Amino acid sequence: MRTWSSVPLPRVPGTPRPLRLFDTSTGQLRPTAPGQTARMYVCGITPYDATHLGHAATYLAFDLVNRVWRDNGHDVFYVQNVTDVDEPLLERAERDQDDWIVLGLRETALFREDMEALRVLSPREFVGAVESIPEIVEVIGKLLADGAAYRADDPEFPDIYFDHNATGRFGYESNYDEPTMTRFFAERGGDPDRAGKRHPLDALLWRCARPGEPSWDSELGAGRPGWHIECSAIAVNRLGMGFDVQGGGSDLIFPHHEYSAAHAEAVAGTHPFARHYVHAGMIGLDGQKMSKSRGNLVFVSRLRADGVDSGAIRLALFAGHYRTDRAWTAALLSEAQERLARWREAVSLPTGPAAADTVARLRDHVADDLDTPTALAAIDAWAGEALRRNGTDTAAPGLVRIAVDALLGIEL
Repeated sequence: MRTWSSVPLPRVPGTPRPLRLFDTSTGQLRPTAPGQTARMYVCGITPYDATHLGHAATYLAFDLVNRVWRDNGHDVFYVQNVTDVDEPLLERAERDQDDWIVLGLRETALFREDMEALRVLSPREFVGAVESIPEIVEVIGKLLADGAAYRADDPEFPDIYFDHNATGRFGYESNYDEPTMTRFFAERGGDPDRAGKRHPLDALLWRCARPGEPSWDSELGAGRPGWHIECSAIAVNRLGMGFDVQGGGSDLIFPHHEYSAAHAEAVAGTHPFARHYVHAGMIGLDGQKMSKSRGNLVFVSRLRADGVDSGAIRLALFAGHYRTDRAWTAALLSEAQERLARWREAVSLPTGPAAADTVARLRDHVADDLDTPTALAAIDAWAGEALRRNGTDTAAPGLVRIAVDALLGIEL
C-alpha cells in the first residue's frame, strides 16, 4: 500500500536528548534504548470514515517519537497498518449502499492527504490487512499446530480462536483484571458470548466465510482474519520480536494490543512483543470522547477545507500532554492560532535573544515523555522576549525556526 510524502527534516545544532516514554505494561517512565535503527509499530485506521482529531492526536504523538529518535541520529523503521477489511467497514458500506473496497480506498486516500497536510513523517511501510492475508494465514496455521489456537465447536462455522492462556502471560500489558477485560472485550469488538468457544476471552483469529461477506481461500478454509492477528503478523514480519515501541490510542490497550502481543509471543515462544507499549489519550468534544459511534467528530479534512493551518492544529493538540484525555474546543484552536502567529512574527525578526538554551529546553521537554505543554512554554518565553526586541543575536530566529520544525513538526 502506498504511503504519503514526508517533509524534509532539518538538522538541529546542539546536543540531542535520549527519549523516555511511559510504558503501559510496567506503569513506569523508562528510557527507550533503540539500536542504530529504532523500530516502531503504530496501529492504523479502519477506513470507514474520515480522519478525526482523535486519530490526529495519536499519530502526532508518535510523530514526535519519530522526530526525537531521528534527532538522536537513529534510522527509524516505522510501520503502520490499515485494517481494510473488518466489521465496521463492512457495516458502514452496507448502511450507505457503498462498495466496501471503494469505501476503504477512498478513506485511506483521504487519511494519507490528512497526514501529509499535518506534516506527519511517513511510515517506511504502510500495510493493508488485505494484502497481508497470506502471512496472516501462515501465523494462524502455526498457532493451530502449536495448540495455541482451536476451531470453535460449531459445525456450520468452525471459526478459529486463540487460547488466551497460551502464553501464560495474558494481561501483562493492560494489567486489567478479568471482569474489566471481559467488559472491554464485549464493548470493543470481541464476542465473549459466542457459542462453541472454550473461554469468553478467547479471541477470533479466522472467521469462516459467511454468505454476503468477503472471504479468501486458504488452507484454513475460506474466510477472513480477525482484527488482532493482523497487527501481530504485520509487525513481527517487518520489525521482528522485541521492537522498541508499539503505539496507539488508549482505547487499544485492551483488547487489541493485549491480543496482538499474545498472538505474536505464542508463535515466537519469546517475550516481549514490544519493549514499550505507549498509548495516547482520547480527544473529547462536549464532554464526551470523540468517536464515530457518537457522531461528535471534528474532521481534519474539514479544518483543512476551512483554511486552518496545520501548525495551529498541531499546537492545539500539543497544548495538552499526549497521555491525557482532553477536550477540543474553539477556544483551544483560537489560542493555538494566536500562538502560531506570535512565533512566526518572532522568528521573522532580524535578531532575537540567544536561543541555544531555549532549544536545549525544547529538547529536554519533548524527550521527557513528549512533554509538549512545557516545550511550548519554552518557545513562548523566547518569542515573548524577541517581540519585546530584547536580543541582538542574528542567528537566534533561524535556530528557533529549525528546532520547532524538526522537533515539533511546525513550519514557522
